[in-house]
Amino acid sequence: MTTVLVVEDTPSQQELIVSYLIEAGFTVITASNGQEALKKIAGKSLDVVLTDLVMPDMSGLELCRNLKKNPATKDVPVVACTSKNQELDRLWGMKQGINVYITKPFTREDILRAVRSVV
Repeated sequence: MTTVLVVEDTPSQQELIVSYLIEAGFTVITASNGQEALKKIAGKSLDVVLTDLVMPDMSGLELCRNLKKNPATKDVPVVACTSKNQELDRLWGMKQGINVYITKPFTREDILRAVRSVV
């Protein structure tokens, strides 16, 4: 079964994303920011990280950089789901290691297509 870590600081958005993924048969771990995400995944097997970029304590880009420099998580694909919708934001995200970049507002299909494209 595919395990997805959802990192989103807005509870309603997190709940919506999680419901889409669970309905589609994914196992889901949640975190509200990058620091919490790193603590929750330590020693766990993970298939995909789906993260917001703008969050308190540690942004999604900082999380991505941490994941990519860690030998245990460097190959885990990262999907950004963010309100940052400028082309420069997308390019910078990809440079930081983001594999798929989707913007808010999103649909159920946007989320599922993004996650499925990297697993």
